[in-house]
Amino acid sequence: MALRFEHDRPRLRAVAYRILGSLSEADDALQDAWLRADRADTSDVANPSGWLTTVVARVCLNMLRARAGRREEPLDDVVPGPRSGGGSADPEEEAQLADSVGIALLIVLDTLGPDERLAFVLHDMFDVPFDDIAALLGKTSAATRQLASRARRRVRGVPAPEADTPRRRRAVDAYLAATRGGDFDALVALLHPDVVLRADEAVVPTPEPVVMSGREPVARGAMASMSRAQTAAVVLVDGLSGIATAAHGRLAVVLRFAFDGDGLITGIDVVAEPERLAALDVTGAGVS
Repeated sequence: MALRFEHDRPRLRAVAYRILGSLSEADDALQDAWLRADRADTSDVANPSGWLTTVVARVCLNMLRARAGRREEPLDDVVPGPRSGGGSADPEEEAQLADSVGIALLIVLDTLGPDERLAFVLHDMFDVPFDDIAALLGKTSAATRQLASRARRRVRGVPAPEADTPRRRRAVDAYLAATRGGDFDALVALLHPDVVLRADEAVVPTPEPVVMSGREPVARGAMASMSRAQTAAVVLVDGLSGIATAAHGRLAVVLRFAFDGDGLITGIDVVAEPERLAALDVTGAGVS
């Protein structure tokens, strides 16, 4: 079993990372899973790889459920940075993994409940049979299919039929590209002269919400978030194109936009308070 675990480690790590969204937590899950596997009687295990996947998934499910029980986290976790108690994962490796999986996908996965996330990841990404997942969750196979189906709909996303126009989506794409690339002039060109940005206290953080107006002040504020933009992606926020950022695979900040009739951005609402984030419907925008 030790040889099989080492042989399967890359796949098991991939499973844990997609379930948890954090490389350090995935490595912690693998360590815990191996301790459990090493103590177990595996003499009757017919499919060692499948059995190890189940052990890793069970550990990850416990971690997800514990995480869901403490959704309100300290402000240090809102801004991307090292996670307390999360091991010593290489930030560059984590960034490469996030890119390979898809930042938008990780963001949307973080909005799912633990059971939905596990069902979707194991079945849709790793071809684990529903019967096996159902046994993990303590549900029927039919109920597990429903969980995966609901998760699939959120991952794919359904834009509002008229309000989310292609021009709006292009503007949000351009805003993210300009912020990531530090292109101040391109960002200014997307903004209305009287644009207003409002940000939660948790974004900076500050004692009260931040409000700034005017093209250049708002553009300069956006430039200050270049590092955060590296872990951001375009998603649907309440059915409309917006931007969400992930801190170690966890939904951290959401940007909602308002436009004028000419397609210029007139308002930006930056949401980071846990209660407000939880109230938003964040789904995929062409995520696969």
